[in-house]
Amino acid sequence: MKSEYVPKTSAVILAAFALLTLFLTTSIFFDLFGIREREGRYVLFVVIANFICSLLYFPSIYGFWSGKRWTTYLLFISSTVLITTLIAFLLYISNGGLHETKTTGALIFRIALTTFFWVVSYKCLSVTKK
Repeated sequence: MKSEYVPKTSAVILAAFALLTLFLTTSIFFDLFGIREREGRYVLFVVIANFICSLLYFPSIYGFWSGKRWTTYLLFISSTVLITTLIAFLLYISNGGLHETKTTGALIFRIALTTFFWVVSYKCLSVTKK
């Protein structure tokens, strides 16, 4: 697979992830389709962080597609937001906060995926071509 296909493929995968994230977070905010009830004891600051990251993913999709170097910075910011949220979430749990156990796994998965896209963008878009 040629290296010019990697950013476009990443854009498509990130688009699906961004749309799913945006759908789920707004569904919790606005109580659409009964998702709020199905999520159980959701933690609002985690949902807000996911929403912020979904908004950062959309310009990143464009950046991947068009080969913009600033994509790396947006994905770094998203990763930082998620890691900070995980730390805050773990503190919340240690202080007896009510939560769903699946939230920890979902946050770790989201951090891993966002960090993966960040590394891909760094490797594909930030390297100066000779």
